[in-house]
Amino acid sequence: MGAVPVAHRVVDVDGIRTFYREAGPVDAPVVLLPHGYPSSSFQFRNLMPALGDRWRLLAPDLPGFGYTRADAAGFAYTFDGYADFLRRFTDVLGLRRYAIYLQDYGSQFGLRLAMSAPERVAALVIQNGDIYEDQHGPRYAPLKEMWADPSPQALAEVAEHVSESGFRAEFLGEVPGEIAERISPDLWTLSWAQVGRPPGPDHLVHLLADQRSTVDWFPRQQAYLREHRPPTLIVWGPHDGYMPEGAARAYLRDLPDAELHLLDGGHWLLETHLDEVVSLMRDFLGRVHPPGAGT
Repeated sequence: MGAVPVAHRVVDVDGIRTFYREAGPVDAPVVLLPHGYPSSSFQFRNLMPALGDRWRLLAPDLPGFGYTRADAAGFAYTFDGYADFLRRFTDVLGLRRYAIYLQDYGSQFGLRLAMSAPERVAALVIQNGDIYEDQHGPRYAPLKEMWADPSPQALAEVAEHVSESGFRAEFLGEVPGEIAERISPDLWTLSWAQVGRPPGPDHLVHLLADQRSTVDWFPRQQAYLREHRPPTLIVWGPHDGYMPEGAARAYLRDLPDAELHLLDGGHWLLETHLDEVVSLMRDFLGRVHPPGAGT
């Protein structure tokens, strides 16, 4: 079957004009796609048409990213704030059952959504989203220094990386040169164009500082996985200075039955190994979240 069209829509979520992408039949089983930093729903632009023949895929732009305004009144630019926003997005759209794609910051928002209503979770697809502190890679070092000393100077040093060149470094990461050539410069150019104007960068610096709060959530997230054992596909790019191979294998401590696939890519596998990810997801979701399961 050919690629399915992707619709570009807007919905009001507690007064925030929220942009989202949608593909697939409205009555198909739902796959929720919360994005990571510093991207937006744009990161799923190729995945959605490849799966939309059998699943309903929904990818919102979270506040401050993509086409959802960065200066929404009353919004807390913290991990708690984003997790609550994602939950409200699912409520507004009336979603009652879904698989969740967990990658980068989206893994934190998505896991907290899963923990808030475990009965709604049909499956998890985990792609370079970590919850095991002992497996953090070396690129966490400057962030951890800032978490330990969130002084104005430390924040200013981190703020220097909230820039187009900083975004470029995030997207290219540690992947080998021949693989990096597959990563489009549209990723960092468009991401920066969307958030580069004030107050966008300030919000992102605030969010980076708040990332220290996620570490306290790790034991609770691990306990959720052990208790509920959601069907899980782990597909991972080990060329990742934040989340190397060990961060993927660590999930098997709490999900020994999870499927683990290591691909020869990095943090942004959908840019470099889309076909492999699509094939793995079609097989996995076809077994655990098949068409006919509904919303």
